[in-house]
Amino acid sequence: MKSKIIISLVLIVVMTFSYGVLVGHYQIFPYSILAEMKNTQSELESDPRVQIHQDISSIENLISFEKVSDIENTKQDLIEYIWNDSKLPKNSVPIHEININDPISSKLQNLERIDSFTVEMNYGMNSISYLFLAKNTNDKLIIFHQGHNTISLNDFDNHSFDQDTSLIQNFLDDNYSVLIFSMPGKGMNNEPVINHEKFGTLKLNSHDHFELLESENFHPLRFFLEPVVITLNQIEKNYSFEKFSMIGISGGGWTTILVSAIDDRINESFSVAGSFPIWLRSDSRDYGDYEQTIPEFYKIANYPELYFLSSYGDRSLYLFYNEFDPCCFSGEVYNQTPFADSIKTKLLKFGKNNFDVIIDYGQTEHIISDYTLKKINEILMIKKA
Repeated sequence: MKSKIIISLVLIVVMTFSYGVLVGHYQIFPYSILAEMKNTQSELESDPRVQIHQDISSIENLISFEKVSDIENTKQDLIEYIWNDSKLPKNSVPIHEININDPISSKLQNLERIDSFTVEMNYGMNSISYLFLAKNTNDKLIIFHQGHNTISLNDFDNHSFDQDTSLIQNFLDDNYSVLIFSMPGKGMNNEPVINHEKFGTLKLNSHDHFELLESENFHPLRFFLEPVVITLNQIEKNYSFEKFSMIGISGGGWTTILVSAIDDRINESFSVAGSFPIWLRSDSRDYGDYEQTIPEFYKIANYPELYFLSSYGDRSLYLFYNEFDPCCFSGEVYNQTPFADSIKTKLLKFGKNNFDVIIDYGQTEHIISDYTLKKINEILMIKKA
């Protein structure tokens, strides 16, 4: 009897071992379950991998400016890279319509009228912006850039800037006029279909497509920056604002940094969840879209240098980060290697310090929160005084 039991146990062991070999070799049931259990256990037992390796004491060394001429030359090189010209396109103007009819006007107080601007660009791309003119005005203009998450509260063909009615009203209440933009291909901006000699017929409905358009005579960064620069040409020509301030969220925050870095007409800049230096982009979520990571461009001026340029002289830049931003560029990641003091130190060598980073602690959304908007209002009031 004992021998039978022993033989049975041996057979069970052999069969179990043999099936285990088959599971491992052919990855049959329950291979996936066991693999998942192993991976989960490994994640629990191992420490998280360090993703950020930048020495905080050497961040300032990444900003190469030593003389005023370095600053001016870099700015000119950036403009040359984008437009193949040493100067901004200040002779170009948009299509300009005065006192347009849009239902959004009925939702706003202290509104004199709405004017619109359409910038027409290469490959049939366009950009439509609205100027909400304050009835009781302080003669100051807020430029607001919506970024990627532009939605319509009506339908696609009946788009307006109604998703940001409360933000527009916030500034109208303080007698600011508001000029508002969307990202390329978003909002009322079109998505043209082109015939590319190498790649065939394409609908330009993704920023990834833009890389395909790069050539010796054209760079797609123009799609992002021309709308603001060219519209300001018309604003300067036909309106009498004393100064311009720019605010942007996400991709609009990135646009705010680049425009203010190359265009001195922007006095105060506020970028919300818009960018990190490349070394702080710890994973694919933070790495950014095509336009945020073009090697040739960011070798001319890296992000700390762009932050410097945006706040150089009598101008200022404020970077806002939501602590637990679910999209990108969170304050939680920033606090692992904070870089604000390095940029401030570099600016002080040129006699100014108009840069700061502000964290919206506890914030879990990818938004311009009430806290951030209040801070922006406070800074604008101080600057106005």
